[in-house]
Amino acid sequence: MEQFRHVGEILGSLRALMVLQDDIRINRSQCCLLLDIFILAFDTIADEIRQNLKFEEKNLKWKALEQPLKELQRVFKEGELYVRHCMDSKDWLGKAISLHQNKDCIEFHVHNLLCHFPAIIEAIENAGEIAGLDQEEMKKRRVVLMKKYDKEWNDTKLFQWRFGKQYLVPRDICKRLDSAWKEDRWRLIEALQEKRNSISSSLTKNELRLVDLLLNKLNGPESNRGKLFPSSILLGSKDYQVRRRLGGGSQYKEIHWLGETFALRHFFGEIQPLTSEISNLLFLSHSNIVQYLCGFCDEEKKEFFLVMELMSKDLSSYMKENCGPRRRVLFSLPVVVDLMLQIARGMEYLHSQNIYHGELNPSNIFLKVRNSSESYLQAKISGFGLSSVNKKSNPRNSPNQNATVDPFIWHAPEILAEQEQQQPGSNSSSKYTEKADVYSFGMICFELLTGKVPFEDGHLQGDKMSRNIRAGERPLFPHPSPKYLVNLTKRCWQTDPSQRPSFSSICRILRYIKKFLALNPEPALPLMQSPSVDYYDIEAGFLKKTLAEGWCSDVSSVSQIPFQMFSYRLSEKEKTCTTSKDIHHHELISDTSSICRDTASACNDEYATVMEDHTVPAIDTRSVCSETPMKSAPKKCTEVKGRKGSGTPKTQRPRKSPLNPGGRSLKMNGDGQVKFVTSPLRQGRSKTGHVSDSEIH
Repeated sequence: MEQFRHVGEILGSLRALMVLQDDIRINRSQCCLLLDIFILAFDTIADEIRQNLKFEEKNLKWKALEQPLKELQRVFKEGELYVRHCMDSKDWLGKAISLHQNKDCIEFHVHNLLCHFPAIIEAIENAGEIAGLDQEEMKKRRVVLMKKYDKEWNDTKLFQWRFGKQYLVPRDICKRLDSAWKEDRWRLIEALQEKRNSISSSLTKNELRLVDLLLNKLNGPESNRGKLFPSSILLGSKDYQVRRRLGGGSQYKEIHWLGETFALRHFFGEIQPLTSEISNLLFLSHSNIVQYLCGFCDEEKKEFFLVMELMSKDLSSYMKENCGPRRRVLFSLPVVVDLMLQIARGMEYLHSQNIYHGELNPSNIFLKVRNSSESYLQAKISGFGLSSVNKKSNPRNSPNQNATVDPFIWHAPEILAEQEQQQPGSNSSSKYTEKADVYSFGMICFELLTGKVPFEDGHLQGDKMSRNIRAGERPLFPHPSPKYLVNLTKRCWQTDPSQRPSFSSICRILRYIKKFLALNPEPALPLMQSPSVDYYDIEAGFLKKTLAEGWCSDVSSVSQIPFQMFSYRLSEKEKTCTTSKDIHHHELISDTSSICRDTASACNDEYATVMEDHTVPAIDTRSVCSETPMKSAPKKCTEVKGRKGSGTPKTQRPRKSPLNPGGRSLKMNGDGQVKFVTSPLRQGRSKTGHVSDSEIH
């Protein structure tokens, strides 16, 4: 309850800020959208708590809500800081340059909210199943939840119609997710035109040229939108100042300009070949890629200046400076999964634009503190595009890169094979692909999870290392490691490219893993317990249904995240409730369902429990273990053991037919008719009629 109060305090602060929303000159519609979806989230949680929980049990049965609400508090706080940044009217022109293509409201803040909110709904449902002492009321509540997770709702339109508001994606919010950024863009165009046409404008000549640059980029003819302006506009500004070089002698510098701090990429090259490529880079925009804001050139000197957003440090340097013999694992598991998801989302966006990185490694992933009390960071991908320029200034030659790291370790086997076939001194570049980037991502995941550079303990280097990688050698995970993440990483670095998942699939799997960690926050639990199913198997089923139903066009949209996680949840429940793969056994249960309806809850046990009144209670299939109504303290969840090498649960051996309420088992005679046979109770079994947690799991 304390965490929910903190969430309310942040929302109250944000509401007070938005009293002056008419004075927001940049990204007003997105700020209003963020406030409205936060209000909807808070009101939805309040309604769910009122319907499912009892206040007098808040110190006993609400524990499952603590971590999810703590995560929600962080999401709200980051959203409030975003609104404050947009409201700051100081140095308006510099802020217009830094935010004119920014989509962090939807792609970062709304994404994080929609990604996390299903965990809160599920935590409330889990706590609600054990709230109160009335057995009949609890039974009815479980029936309602069973109907909610019926397979018929596994459809995008039906889901939005039935559960859209509960999961923060009603139709009006979805429409605003598509239109808010466009509205802010037109408002910015109007403000820039007003600045340019105002007689009393105090803008200098260079600043007026900057206004023209932004107007041309936002609203100019299609052929001129990527036009590079003369470098004198940048270098001639009064407050332009180079503060320091980034990376020690590299192309990058930190500059102060128009009251803001930026990164500047300065390099030389042929004008015509590079102009079109730079123009394309200037229109890329995502919360997890480093943003190119504007470009300038000097045609006589063949000199380019690209203004970019400034990040704090690359991942390679960050880990090198903070890891040591006593602190190998730098990040907590939730932070690791969050970083993995951000990197995967950035790559998903680049691939949607038909851009393949080819040099995805920790030196090309930049980090920035997210201004929250937690240790979470924002990750952005750099180093994509401008392949001819990147060759001349390879990041591996930068002093911030560990000189002992062999570049082979980040490249996929097929890329290494192609490089080996190239003639020495050849200028031809390797043909990078989506699957090659996925392999590199797998190696980054290994370093994030272990704190070790891949193959750093190996004795082979150079050509021998390349040969071993192509032969299938991969780094070894230490023990213990979370099996569900090890399994995903190993799929990413498969030798056969066709066996590697896409980044869209990786994003969906990581979002669901984030939910699992939010619902299981104990420090030792994620390592000791794996999810009850292999999420990659769920993703395979989701992709199959996606192709069958024709959802391919919008699966990457932020508004689709709640449905995707709901669909995962349906598959997870279906797989965990299946206790036998014997077809004949399933047919028998189906044929006799009308007879053993009251005993269906006992299908997860070898034997049924017989009560004195000959009734069997429903089995608790909650994903989070919590206190049973008859106990005063919660029971611990029995560890779920996985299959060797896969991270998925072992296949259970076929079980005997369930008992009917009278303690009789069902058998089929030779004529295909069902008859009842009395079966003894298992020794040592509780006679209270309640299924124990250990028996459930």
